[in-house]
Amino acid sequence: MAKNFKDLVAKMSPESQARIRQKTAQLNSEMALDELRAARELTQARLADLLEIDQSSVSKLERRTDMYVSTLRDFIAAMGGRLEIRAIFPDGVVTISQFGDGPRALPGEGA
Repeated sequence: MAKNFKDLVAKMSPESQARIRQKTAQLNSEMALDELRAARELTQARLADLLEIDQSSVSKLERRTDMYVSTLRDFIAAMGGRLEIRAIFPDGVVTISQFGDGPRALPGEGA
């Protein structure tokens, strides 16, 4: 018989429970684009409609490891979010502001 996960966690030490909460928070804060879309309860077809592109293009974007910042910004905005780019240094974090919602390049002009 399967055991309820909550029951298993309840039997763990407080330290183990804290580690599980920390790992869960980390996993929820680090996602690939396809995981983020699914977590936002959007299908590729719905996101394609919002972006005014076809579903196969959404699939290709989700698999890319390199893309224009403006493309990523539009992808995140279509899911209801706002893209923020940060530089993380040992002595602090700096939000990079030049990639905001300013004028965008036209297709073929670069980004």
